[in-house]
Amino acid sequence: MWTPDRRTLPVSIGLNRETDMAQQTAVPLDRMAQHVFGLVDALDAEAIKGLVTDDCEEVDEISRTWRRGRAAIADYFEQVLSAISDVHTDLRDVATREWADTGVVTCVIDQTYRYQGKTERISAPTTLVLRREGGDWRIALMHTVPLPEAPAS
Repeated sequence: MWTPDRRTLPVSIGLNRETDMAQQTAVPLDRMAQHVFGLVDALDAEAIKGLVTDDCEEVDEISRTWRRGRAAIADYFEQVLSAISDVHTDLRDVATREWADTGVVTCVIDQTYRYQGKTERISAPTTLVLRREGGDWRIALMHTVPLPEAPAS
């Protein structure tokens, strides 16, 4: 009889025991945004590095510039994730589209974090373009640019 190892859990939920290991660890496209921002919330730069393609591109509100390539993105995430704390991200308006080995996830993130001693709050339309490599979704483009706060009425 199959018994789960208490030290390891599959990322996906609801798979049957006959499913092969690659499928058990693969995150489905419709869960990728939650997975990625869960890693950001956990400040797990190493895991994020493992999710990007070699030719990935990324832009966000802190850098305000493009990062291109796995090495540049890995260096950036290591720097920024070591400089922020208390990250919490909520996702809304999540939509996915898939064409063969290409997937697009759009959503809006509502995020709070501490950066340089100050609490920051953003609401940012976000796009992830993903490519299936070896059966797993990998981030080819991550575009997160916050909207300015609406003026008080």
